[in-house]
Amino acid sequence: MRIISGKYKGHQLVSFKADHLRPTTDRVKETQFNKLMGYTEDARVLDLFCGTGNLGLEALSRGARDVLFVDANKQSLQITLKNIEKLKIPKNQYRTQLEDVIPFLKSFKDEPFDLILIDPPFTKKMAHEVMQAVSESLVYGPNTLITIESERKEQIDDTYGSLSRYDTREFGDKILSFFSKKDDNNRDE
Repeated sequence: MRIISGKYKGHQLVSFKADHLRPTTDRVKETQFNKLMGYTEDARVLDLFCGTGNLGLEALSRGARDVLFVDANKQSLQITLKNIEKLKIPKNQYRTQLEDVIPFLKSFKDEPFDLILIDPPFTKKMAHEVMQAVSESLVYGPNTLITIESERKEQIDDTYGSLSRYDTREFGDKILSFFSKKDDNNRDE
């Protein structure tokens, strides 16, 4: 695993032994961030199910203002913090929160994020449940972009409340979906 582009381009992330993690591949991450080009600069980013911090760190490398890394697994957050330390990320550019994502989404009452990156555990097939919770949460605003990875065979709808899928990319058994508010779906392909 490495940072693909930006300030920390080429830096390798720490190696780890954790059966519960399957980080986003460089190929998927590169496609994801190419599609988000122009939206990461100075963005407030939420990295849900952060795992190793791979996605949020890529956003920071590409100019995000700050990232909140959320994961219910203590070992995941420890790996994320090791990566943050390795890259020497300033303390004002990140926060971590040890919490299950669904309760986090239900209780969130702060300013909405500009970019939300979601990579649920591949074993739980919960993309649909997570998107329902996101659509009912205050984490997103009128201009927020949301990406979520899911397995090809799991349910993920085209709309959730006022959120609508505006693009998908397929990678073998994985699907990467891009969501925004319905009235903001005239995005460049």
